[in-house]
Amino acid sequence: MPKKNGKNGKSAHNHRHHSDPLHDASRWSLDPRAALRVGPSFVLASFDHAATPGWEGGEAEASTYVEAATPLLASLQERLFAASKEGSPKRILVVAQGLDTSGKGGLARHVMGLVDPQGVQLKAFKTPTEEELAHDFLWRIRKAVPGPGMIGFFDRSHYEDILVPGASGMLDDDAFTERVEQIRDFEEELIAAGTTILKVALLISHEQQGLRLLERIDRPDKRWKYSPSDLSTRAKWFDYQAIYQRMLPATSFEAAPWYAVPADSKWYTRLVVTELLLRALADQDVSWPPASFDVEAERERVRSTLSPGALARYDVHRKERLRRANGKDAVVDAAAAEARSDRSV
Repeated sequence: MPKKNGKNGKSAHNHRHHSDPLHDASRWSLDPRAALRVGPSFVLASFDHAATPGWEGGEAEASTYVEAATPLLASLQERLFAASKEGSPKRILVVAQGLDTSGKGGLARHVMGLVDPQGVQLKAFKTPTEEELAHDFLWRIRKAVPGPGMIGFFDRSHYEDILVPGASGMLDDDAFTERVEQIRDFEEELIAAGTTILKVALLISHEQQGLRLLERIDRPDKRWKYSPSDLSTRAKWFDYQAIYQRMLPATSFEAAPWYAVPADSKWYTRLVVTELLLRALADQDVSWPPASFDVEAERERVRSTLSPGALARYDVHRKERLRRANGKDAVVDAAAAEARSDRSV
């Protein structure tokens, strides 16, 4: 979360009575949702694939920040999951789109891996099967949409059905417009059902992609990721750049914009998506669901099943445990409120 300046340019955290590790570790000078959002004037040809927009630090500082953010991510995800048990429809869908070696798999491991896997739904979309081709292109996507309380992650997505035919010269203007409108309607449907959509375009340079492909060949532990057909796709580099240029502004909708992420530095790509996810979770503004039972009555029922000795040992620590739990909730509430109030978009 970007640091806010107080009077005389001093950082606000200098005035706090206690240290906030997440705030102290932040090197965000600009909300990445503002720094990376794709608008009508987006120009891919002048895009700096090695830049780190909004972040005033390096890889070491990013690692420190992500480590500080992880407990908050985990707590907010647990609240989202718990709220779904009482009927909340809220959920988050991360759509990661990018060419080979751009870092989509790394996001699944290093960002989605920061939260409880029970609350994550991963889906990698490959070449459509015969069954999938027998339906409209959104059929297989709908089947993979995350349920309430879940965080979904798409490694490639419905946007393949614009990018692949577009780069192959098999998508005329009418078909392009039709696909864009179908996707707009689909995403509006998801949003109306309680889904927050985070769309990240991982944009890697031609040279960096080639170096990563070469590393896959040279390293025995990476060769399983390489296919000779990868070079066929690489040969269409400029065709893909052209269709990305056309697609990104056309499908960067107000309620579901694209974020163009420089992908030459893996650490920055992961940092950005961690921050986008953190802010999206904070925006859900969900609390622990209220008990659906009589708390006092159920407490007495459970206590009646325990021995006096076990109860005595429990009661000695009960107040301290509750104090710590309430203190943790207060810290999470404050950090989430700060994230929601920081609107530089």
